[in-house]
Amino acid sequence: IHDFYSLSFREQPIFSTRAHVFQIDPNTKKNWVPTSKHAVTVSYFYDSTRNVYRIISLDGSKAIINSTITPNMTFTKTSQKFGQWADSRANTVYGLGFSSEHHLSKFAEKFQEFKEAARIAKEKSHEKMELTSTPSQESAGGDIQSPLTPESINGTDDERAMPEVTQNSEPRAEPTQNALPFTHSSTISKHWEAELATLKGNNAKLTAALLESTANVKQWKQQLAAYQEEAERLHKRVTELECVSSQANAVHTHKTELNQTIQELETTLKKKEEEIEGLKQEIENARELQAQRDSLTQKLQEVEIRNKDLEGQLSDLEQRLEKSQNEQEAFRNNLKTLLEILDGKIFELTELRDNLAKLIECS
Repeated sequence: IHDFYSLSFREQPIFSTRAHVFQIDPNTKKNWVPTSKHAVTVSYFYDSTRNVYRIISLDGSKAIINSTITPNMTFTKTSQKFGQWADSRANTVYGLGFSSEHHLSKFAEKFQEFKEAARIAKEKSHEKMELTSTPSQESAGGDIQSPLTPESINGTDDERAMPEVTQNSEPRAEPTQNALPFTHSSTISKHWEAELATLKGNNAKLTAALLESTANVKQWKQQLAAYQEEAERLHKRVTELECVSSQANAVHTHKTELNQTIQELETTLKKKEEEIEGLKQEIENARELQAQRDSLTQKLQEVEIRNKDLEGQLSDLEQRLEKSQNEQEAFRNNLKTLLEILDGKIFELTELRDNLAKLIECS
């Protein structure tokens, strides 16, 4: 977490995408817990100083993913749009849900690429460590012990005593012996002065070499401490990986269950999509029926208006027919009356004819 909040210009994003972020439930180790309410940006970061790749994601100001990629990590596709990987340092399993299979494949390719780069960087680091440790051992075994002993810096006891013995032996020479000439004594003195200057120069050089070697030893000790810390960290990492491997069977079983659940959900989703398509078709049909209904309603209204007009015309015709029937009935009645009158007149004429005929016969 501290490394995340200390991001600087040395660590830059090299690939970004958007996905829904999940983490495995720490209690059950089976269920996925969403860490973001919506899709967030997930980025690969590269630290050129430490040669480290990381996966980082933010939800607002909260870091929901801060995972360093190591050669031992594996990104697994569990479905067409979902992938996961285990981070032993964070002691969790991350899951990402993508909007399409293309985004998932692209993220998996980048994961494999940066994982391989992390492996190569780790091998180079080990080679550099071996090359650094090899000359350190050679220098410690040869160059330091040989020239930097107290005897080599200040000379041996015999060498340090030699000038004093020589100087003291000359004044104590026996008078009976042949005394050395003054010029010869001056030559010896200059010789010893030159020897003394040479010894002082050698002493200064050896002292400088001793200081430089001491500094190198301190540097090598610091590197050794750093290597010991790295070895200790790697040992802890191995222990964590062993713990993770012990949970591999449970994770595999959980993965199988998740795959089955995802397949069931995908089947259900397909059924729901088919139902949605059917409902959409029914809605379209209903809209067409509604349009037909509106058209028929309009036609029905027109027919009703026309029917009302026809009813009015029919009522008028019925009134006219009734009036005509009444007139015909009155005409019939008049005709009957006229027929009755005509019958009476005809009867009277018949009687008159008969009477006239009788009169004619009588006359």
